[in-house]
Amino acid sequence: MISDYLTQARVQPPLAAAAIVAVAGALALCTVYFFQYVLLVAPCPLCLEQRYAFYAAVPLAALLWLGASHGASRKVLILGFVVIAAIMLWNTGLATYHAGVEWKLWAGPTDCSGPIDKFGSVRDMVNQLQRISLVRCDEASWRFLGLSLAGWNVPLSLALAAVAAWGAKASFARQE
Repeated sequence: MISDYLTQARVQPPLAAAAIVAVAGALALCTVYFFQYVLLVAPCPLCLEQRYAFYAAVPLAALLWLGASHGASRKVLILGFVVIAAIMLWNTGLATYHAGVEWKLWAGPTDCSGPIDKFGSVRDMVNQLQRISLVRCDEASWRFLGLSLAGWNVPLSLALAAVAAWGAKASFARQE
């Protein structure tokens, strides 16, 4: 069974790359939703922002998977994979930034990690309280092997960017 998939990946790398990105990305989203809704680990604003890359990459990869299996043009496949690679590289940077904020290597956004120390008028204080997130970006609420979810997102996003780059390269080499 696995050997069939490996053979198929060697024969049609764009198809395999699209499938890997779509399935791994969907599993990543299922994982964060499990943490949020089952384990009740509330996401901070940076956590929610990191999901955007998966919201874009998973459906695009699913479309590329469908297109690769039905003879989509080489240009469409290359463009789709390049877009996914760029999105996931951006997400790698965002996840690295978030992990660094959690490790206190640098300051995070003031709306989820800064102090509430400049109250000003009552109106300013009410406005500030409405913008502040109760879930802090600079405190990891869960860790496994020393890494938070943001920390684990770094290698995952980087790996998905590499798979998408492999798909783009394989699509470029593909004969029309």
